[in-house]
Amino acid sequence: MSFRTTLTALLLSALALPALANEAAIRKSFAELMPNVPAIDEVTATPVPGLFEVRIGHDIVYTDAQGSFLIRGELIDLMARRNLTEERVNKLTAIDFASLPLRDAIVMKNGNGKRKIAVFADPNCGYCKRFERDVQQVKDVTVYTFLYPVPIGADSEAKSRDVWCAKDRLKAWQDLMLRGIAPPAAPAGCDWRAVTRSTELARKHRINGTPALIFEDGTRVPGALNTAQIEQQLAQIKTR
Repeated sequence: MSFRTTLTALLLSALALPALANEAAIRKSFAELMPNVPAIDEVTATPVPGLFEVRIGHDIVYTDAQGSFLIRGELIDLMARRNLTEERVNKLTAIDFASLPLRDAIVMKNGNGKRKIAVFADPNCGYCKRFERDVQQVKDVTVYTFLYPVPIGADSEAKSRDVWCAKDRLKAWQDLMLRGIAPPAAPAGCDWRAVTRSTELARKHRINGTPALIFEDGTRVPGALNTAQIEQQLAQIKTR
């Protein structure tokens, strides 16, 4: 090993020691002062000197180097106009599009369908209806709709069941969301466990509202996008 390589390794080790010491102090302090809080998964230095990110599951909080103070809220980089907390949570809760159980989704295909979007939607969600209307104008896209009765209305689950059990699920869904036509009642014995699985999947990934959009690159967008915004998001995926 050369002198230069050895010196570089020593310098990196020296820089790492304070960070390790801070992490140990933070973990010790949290365990002692908040014994009922789950164990810390990760401690990371933030761009703010002396401020550390503490991750517990998908929850993010901040603390000082000794773990004496707890800060809840969002860390925003004003110069770069970036919400660092939101970016971190989005990364932690990102969904691998390829892992989605598409068999549990209602499928709509426009054109060649080469571009793909997944959406978790409640049948009583007004913004979901707006998204459904706007996405009809997007060319060459396949939309996978996972029924997720939040519920917004008392009959969200019943409507989800009836849509899933319809002979033509896509037609039943579009009739309901675009034309206000209720689906026929589900026949006795219909297997609609897909709705339950979709609900469990949404909760696992902390999807708390509808519509929730997932693009092929794992990007999550809460809330409805209009046609132009959908096209813009899809175009960004191509350039990444």
